Amino acid sequence: MPGRAEGGIARHALAALCFLLATSNAAHAAPSKAEVEAQFQRWVQTDLWPEAQKGGISEKTFKAAFSGVTLDWSLNDLAPPGFPPPKEQKQTQAEFSSPAPYFNDDRLKRLAVTGRTFQTQYASTLKKIEKTYGVPGSIVLAIWGRETGFGAAKIPNSGIEVLATKAFMSTRKEMFRTELIAGLHIIDGGDVTAADFKGSSAGALGQPQFMPTSYLKYAVDIDGDGHRNIWTSVPDTLASIANFLVKKGWQRDRGWGYEVTIPENVSCAQEGPDLGRPIAQWAALGISGTSGKAFPSREMNAKGMMMVPAGRDGPEFLVTPNFYVIKEYNNSDLYALYIGNLADRIAYGAGAFQGAWGDVGKMLRSDVATMQRALEKKGYDVGGSDGLPGYKTRRSIGQWQEKSGMKPTCYPEAQMIGKLN
Repeated sequence: MPGRAEGGIARHALAALCFLLATSNAAHAAPSKAEVEAQFQRWVQTDLWPEAQKGGISEKTFKAAFSGVTLDWSLNDLAPPGFPPPKEQKQTQAEFSSPAPYFNDDRLKRLAVTGRTFQTQYASTLKKIEKTYGVPGSIVLAIWGRETGFGAAKIPNSGIEVLATKAFMSTRKEMFRTELIAGLHIIDGGDVTAADFKGSSAGALGQPQFMPTSYLKYAVDIDGDGHRNIWTSVPDTLASIANFLVKKGWQRDRGWGYEVTIPENVSCAQEGPDLGRPIAQWAALGISGTSGKAFPSREMNAKGMMMVPAGRDGPEFLVTPNFYVIKEYNNSDLYALYIGNLADRIAYGAGAFQGAWGDVGKMLRSDVATMQRALEKKGYDVGGSDGLPGYKTRRSIGQWQEKSGMKPTCYPEAQMIGKLN
């Protein structure tokens, strides 16, 4: 019967189509983790090893480094091959936080107490470091304390496993591939065994949290045992931090900066490392230290820069070029201020900043980015519309406020959005 014959053909055609769709979908389905792991092992042997060998890494080192190494799927920012690409993070929608919680006074007090203990324990080492590198021991201790709690933080991750995972399937594969090769050179050089090559989940190594390329540039052996050991040697850790700072431009016999009071008639729109002037000139404008002490005479002819991280609604500072050297360790104004404050607590028994952090940090990053784009259209250099109010944004806001006949506050406020557009 024609009807049954046609129906049979239709059923067969439908079955064939379903089979084709199924096999097509299977072909395009994301691979299993086991399949990705197999790809990783092939990549290690056929892609990474030839590059490492060409760079002078011995086969013995390479085999030891990758013995038992597998992918670490718990890491952030992974983009496994064959998997859907990670969704773009719309970070500009989030609020940026008030700086106040960052400077938790109880934690800073605890770190300062521990820091002073280590200042006594390692007095001779710190004296040698200060003489050799010109970096105050309190600064070195503060960075060590901030990074790993003076070495107390657990660093359980295999550095090779983290770096290899990220080099194979992170969103920044090329960067981590470079770091992985650098890590292999560290092991090949004999400073540390593959088993002891420990780092953070971001690939930063040891007590000072150096990336491998930084280790190769800045790690030093000051305890004289023939190894640059930032994992278990405190002297090497401290000296390596100091050497990093010196190589980044630390100026001997200068501190990091001073908390100050800026008179109302002095514009806050003079902030930034590019607007430095002798501290004597700032003092002539009426800027004075909150400590009540005069600026050291040796500093008066040296350059200082205004720094107002919350505009007029927070502590105010004159910082030295060394402040920006600390930022080379972690590119954050708040980080550098934290290190400076902790160092002062360790060295002088100082306390919290005297200026209070106001009611700031509650705007959406997307709204700040809108303000930044509006300022850019008016010709201001805000340093990019990322929704974060860096010094160029703060300065531009202050300049726009002055030009518009307003009292400059040098910090984004919600009421400005309508006026800017």
